[in-house]
Amino acid sequence: MTAQTDSLKRDDEFRADSIDLGALWTAVKQRKAWVLVPTLAVLGLSFVAVNVVTPRYTAESRILLENRESFYTRPGQNGGTGQSAQFDSEGIQSQVQLVMSRDLAREAIKRIGLVGNAEFDSGAGALNALKKIGVLVGIGAHPADRSPEERVLETYYERLLVYPVARSRILAVEFTSQDPALAAKAANIIAATYLEAQEAAKQDTARSASSWLSSTIEPLRRRVAEAEAKVEDFRSRNGLLVGSNNTTITSQQLADLSTQLSAARSQQAEAQAKAGLIRDAIKQGRTFEIPDVANNELVRRLIEQRINLRAQIALESRNLLSEHPRIKELNAQLGDLEGQLRAAAERTVRTLENEAKIAGQRVESFTAALDGQKKNVSTANDSEVQLRALEREARTLRDQLEQYMLRYREAVARDAQNATPADARIISRAIEPGEPSFPKKIPVMLVATLATFLVSLAVLVSRELLRGQPGAPLQPMPDVVPRRAATRDDPPLSTPEPDLRQDRVAALLTHTGRLGQLIVVGQDPDQALADLAERSLPAPRGMAPLALLVDAGGFGATTARQWADLLSQRCRCILLDLARDDDGEQPGFSELLAGEALFSDIITREEGSRLHVIGPGRAGREAVLAAPDLVEVALDALCETYDWVFVAAASTDESAVLAPLARQAQSVLVMAGHAGNGHAVEAGYRLAELGDAPVTLVVDEGMAEVAADLDNEPELKPEPA
Repeated sequence: MTAQTDSLKRDDEFRADSIDLGALWTAVKQRKAWVLVPTLAVLGLSFVAVNVVTPRYTAESRILLENRESFYTRPGQNGGTGQSAQFDSEGIQSQVQLVMSRDLAREAIKRIGLVGNAEFDSGAGALNALKKIGVLVGIGAHPADRSPEERVLETYYERLLVYPVARSRILAVEFTSQDPALAAKAANIIAATYLEAQEAAKQDTARSASSWLSSTIEPLRRRVAEAEAKVEDFRSRNGLLVGSNNTTITSQQLADLSTQLSAARSQQAEAQAKAGLIRDAIKQGRTFEIPDVANNELVRRLIEQRINLRAQIALESRNLLSEHPRIKELNAQLGDLEGQLRAAAERTVRTLENEAKIAGQRVESFTAALDGQKKNVSTANDSEVQLRALEREARTLRDQLEQYMLRYREAVARDAQNATPADARIISRAIEPGEPSFPKKIPVMLVATLATFLVSLAVLVSRELLRGQPGAPLQPMPDVVPRRAATRDDPPLSTPEPDLRQDRVAALLTHTGRLGQLIVVGQDPDQALADLAERSLPAPRGMAPLALLVDAGGFGATTARQWADLLSQRCRCILLDLARDDDGEQPGFSELLAGEALFSDIITREEGSRLHVIGPGRAGREAVLAAPDLVEVALDALCETYDWVFVAAASTDESAVLAPLARQAQSVLVMAGHAGNGHAVEAGYRLAELGDAPVTLVVDEGMAEVAADLDNEPELKPEPA
């Protein structure tokens, strides 16, 4: 009966913890005037406001940032096309700030004519009574104390909006005014003033560059003349005159002597070779095979005479004998011709030998002249080194002067009007807007009405919730732990003072602190949670604490399920019940470890309770406790989801079975029922040896008289681990 009563109480509180939407809707319908009246009132006020407020018009002008340099504006260069990269995101933002600069604003204000316009100039017209009073008491300054441009600047910046169009190099210039023509005129004038400011900046740059170059070119020209004069003077003093091919005369002479020496050596070698060949040919009787001998005019005539003489001897030999005087005469003439031929060949040889001697003498003379010229060239090389240094300096100054002259001519040309186009152009000029930009009548009315409706509805719902009619507030839960029925002999229980509980808890430290202080179970789940957190180690970051609940039995003992059910009223709890076996067909923790089920398949919640429960499964608790590694992984997953994770075990389990759970837990609770439960104390000592988590005996408050008897008993000694 007691358990049934407790279950009904928990059902009532669970229902009280929810909101009755039907009752809330009924309350809203009964008080609908609280929502409709403010909503309709704001709708009417917004309609009047949007029609009374003076409309404002916004005109927009667009500027494209691009490099407008070309060959005609910058001759000799690539038209400046490679400079478009300067308009990156930072460059575009810089141009936005330039358009909104104060100097450009002053110029635009003058051109637009905003000074004296009552919409922008606070000093235009007479001061109203409120402004006069403010000036008299010193709250505000008199408009005449500031310049006209300064008075207009504040309103000018309020009405001006400059922003870059997304993903482009286009600037949008928007200006707002009560006069649409003035808005369009101002947007166009601001864009034109920006372009003129850019052109003026470029002209100022060119003007300052030309001024600096003009003051630099004249001294540089004098330095160039002095450097070139030094070069010519040094060249003439050291005889380093330049001939053809930009080489000095000494070098040319050295090259000519070298060429002549080579030719003389070639002639000498050729003559000696020919003379040797002719001598060898004479010795071998092949004199006439040598071209130089055969081509000699005298030798040619002697050969012709010898041929004729041999023909005559042959003719006479037909009639005369060899001893005939005629034959002898002819033979004597033939021998004389042969001697003349040999003498002619000898003369040719001697001629060639004489030519070889002459060539040898020329070689000697050229060699001597070449050696002398080499000495002259080596002496002139030192002077040429100095000359090249002077020429290099003069050439550097000359190049610098030419560059400065080129830049000066360009700067002077760009100083003229319209010679330096701005790096931007207007691609869209502002026109007079036909529709006002403020106020947007329909959106303003819709937003105001909808906001008033939502605020009124929220106020009404909050009021009903605070009154408690549609949903009841959470009330303290009655004691969920079964108590022993009070007898007539029992002394009356008095309500402990606030500090009395601390004294009682401190007095229940047993056995020199080996076991933790006893937590008294009451009707307050908040206090129970606080006691449990106090007797727990800190959990890892991002993980919920895990508590091992061991049922030790005993009269009036609170079960692990009752303890977890009590705490589930204030936090999200889950209980893994390994203190019992499941013989049914319901899947449980063993099926999760075997991969046959998911968490969503095994987590259940009893009716009327907020506690989530997981049973051991069809395979039983023995199959679960046999796989401690898998159990640890599954418990970590639960700790990442819930606020508290409870694992229920039996006190009769062996230490080898409880050790993995005790090491992973941050707190160990032994459900003792009363402080005199020796079995619970023994189980607490055994669990204290298995891990570092604090071990706490949970004593029912209804068993206080048994705890009092415990003080008179002798102290228990712990058993060896």
